[in-house]
Amino acid sequence: MTAEPTPDAAHAETARSGTAPVYGAKIVAVEPGSNGPVADAERHGRPRQLFWTWTSPNLEFATIFVGVLSVQVFGLTFGQAVAAILLGNGMAGIAHGVLSARAPSAGVPQMVLGRLAFGYRGNVLPAGLMTITSGFGWFAVNSVSASFALNSLTGLPAPFWLVVVVLVQVGVAFFGHNLVQAFERVAFPVLAVVLGIGAVIVLASSDPSFVPVDGGTGGIGGFLLMLGAVFGYTAGWSPYAADYARYLPADSPRRRVGLAAGGGLFASTSLLMVVGAASVSAAAAVGSVSENPTSAYVGVLPGFLAGLTLLAIALGAVAANVLNVYSGAMAFLSMGFPIKLERARAVVAVAFGVVGFVIALVALGDAAAGYEAFLLVIVYWIGPWLGVVLTDQYLRRGAVPTELFYDRSYRNPAGVIALVAGIVVSVGLFSNQELFVGLVPSVAPGIGDITFLVGFALSAGLYAVLFRRSMAR
Repeated sequence: MTAEPTPDAAHAETARSGTAPVYGAKIVAVEPGSNGPVADAERHGRPRQLFWTWTSPNLEFATIFVGVLSVQVFGLTFGQAVAAILLGNGMAGIAHGVLSARAPSAGVPQMVLGRLAFGYRGNVLPAGLMTITSGFGWFAVNSVSASFALNSLTGLPAPFWLVVVVLVQVGVAFFGHNLVQAFERVAFPVLAVVLGIGAVIVLASSDPSFVPVDGGTGGIGGFLLMLGAVFGYTAGWSPYAADYARYLPADSPRRRVGLAAGGGLFASTSLLMVVGAASVSAAAAVGSVSENPTSAYVGVLPGFLAGLTLLAIALGAVAANVLNVYSGAMAFLSMGFPIKLERARAVVAVAFGVVGFVIALVALGDAAAGYEAFLLVIVYWIGPWLGVVLTDQYLRRGAVPTELFYDRSYRNPAGVIALVAGIVVSVGLFSNQELFVGLVPSVAPGIGDITFLVGFALSAGLYAVLFRRSMAR
C-alpha cells in the first residue's frame, strides 16, 4: 500500500468508522503507517508528557559539551557563557513551543506540516536537510558520546559499545511513537537525579573567574559564536516539534502544549550547558585531563557517582537518538517518495541506523573539532527554516488548511525562495568557519558568527513579502 499521499488503511478506516483504535496507547507495538494524519480514535496523552519528552534527550553529555566549548574553545568567562546559553536557549525554546502548540490540531509530523510553507515538492529541500542532520548527523554525535561514556566506565573498546548503543536506539525507534514516549518517561527521573547531583558538585567545585590560557576568541566574537552554537543545538530539535505532539487530542490547550515542550527543552539544555561551562574550571582544579571528554568531566566527581554519571550519559545519548532516528525517518518519508510498504517508517528507521552506525564509527576520531563545526553548520539552515515556518504560521493566523498536506499539486515557491536566499546570503556574508569565511568576518574577524540571526531575519522578511503578494494574486 502506498505511504503517500493518504494515511495507511488502518488509520483511514478508524477515522471513517470511529471503531476502537488500532494503535492507541499500546507501548510494545509497531506503530502502523508512515507519516499520515493521526485519526481521532488514536489520540491520547496529555500536554505535560511533552516536558519529559523534551527534557530526557537533552540530559546527556552532548549538551554538557556545548557548555564546555564556551570556555575551552570560545574563551568566554563563566558569566558571558551563561548569558549566551540563556539567550540562545530562550529563543530556541520559544520557537519550539510555538511549533509544538500547533501539532494537536494538525495531527501530522512537523515536516508534513511544513508543506504549507514550502509546497509539496518544495518541502523536499528542508525535509532532506533534516534527514541528513537528524538521521545521520545527530545520530552519529550522540552515538559517539554514549560509546565514549561506556568506554570510560568499562575499559571495553568504544567501537564495541557503539554496536550495542546503535542496536538499542534503533530497536526503540523501530516500534515507534508510544515506545519512544515511554522510554523518555522512564529515563527522565534517572537522568534528572544522577546528573542533578553531579551538577551540584561540579558547580560547587568551579571557579567563575577562570579563563583558559588558550581560550579562543573571547569578547563579542566568542559570545556570538557561542550564541550560534547554543541556538544550533537547541533549535536543532525544532524540525521534530510536531512529531511528538501530534497524537495528543485535537482540542489540547495550545498554551499548555507549548509550555511543556518549550519549557522542557529550555530547562534541560540551559542547566547542563551551564554545568558544562563550570566543569572546565572544576576539571582544571583537580587535574582531570583526558582526550576522552567524558572522562575529563567525570574526573571531577567522586568514584561511585562518576560511574553512575557515565551510565546516565550513555542513557541520555540513547534517549536523544531514539528521537533522531524516529524523526529522521519521518522527514525522509515527508520528501514524498512513493514507498509501498505498510510500515514504511519502521523499515526506514532500521536503514537509518545502519548508515548512522557507519558515520559514527568514522566520527570516533576527533569528536571535539567535528562537534563545534557541526553545531554551527546546522544553524545555517535551521535559522532560515524557522524564519519561514514561523512567519507562515503567523500570516495564516492559526488556520491549518489540512487539505493541502498531501496535495501533490500544491505549490508555494515563496518558502523555497526565502529559505535558499536566507541560507546563501547569510552564509556568504557572515559565515565564520574554517572551511569558509564570509565577507564580513574576513574584514572584521572579531564579529564572530551571526549567520543564523541574519538568515532567520532575511528569510522571515522575504517570505512575508512573497506570501502576501501571492495571496493578493
